[in-house]
Amino acid sequence: MTADSFMLILVALGSYLLGSLSFAVVVSRWMKLPDPRTYGSKNPGATNMLRGGSRAGAALVLLGDGLKGWLAVALVIHGLIPLGLDNRAVAVAAVAVFLGHGYPLFFGFKGGKGVATALGVLLALNPLLGLCSMVVWLSVMVVTRISSLSALCASVATPLFGVFFLSSGLLKSTVLLLSLILLLHHHANIRKLISGDETIFRR
Repeated sequence: MTADSFMLILVALGSYLLGSLSFAVVVSRWMKLPDPRTYGSKNPGATNMLRGGSRAGAALVLLGDGLKGWLAVALVIHGLIPLGLDNRAVAVAAVAVFLGHGYPLFFGFKGGKGVATALGVLLALNPLLGLCSMVVWLSVMVVTRISSLSALCASVATPLFGVFFLSSGLLKSTVLLLSLILLLHHHANIRKLISGDETIFRR
């Protein structure tokens, strides 16, 4: 095994473990709130925390889940790339932290959909890429008040933004992969949107 291969394995393991920290579960326990896996969509994420009535809890979860995605990728870009690793390490970190959130080791491999974590990854890859994705999410949310539809639209648009903001073909493909996984994570929401049963957040 080469040194680079060993480092890639360490990046994958470290990023996955970081992603496995489910802030929805941690915050709900810290704030003595109901476990988000027991109500609403049963999804341990910021949206379901908001559905449970805790805006402060939802904000903390959004921040925490986004921060871990950003941190995993930023550490590689600013800490390991200067030491000689290439964009493979960045791609591995991005995918591993995202999969850690969706399939967390610490919580029975049942995690959230990963919207906030993906946003953190995008902001680390390129701030403008992350901001454009956020603008799409916010724009759709303001108009429709449907969080899942906002995430779906952002997932479709983000790979297109990646073409302009990312110079690496590998990283463009990585963003496309994350977007496809996000779409798969929202399969139940897609069915609810089609049937008209999806949750609408009222003002």
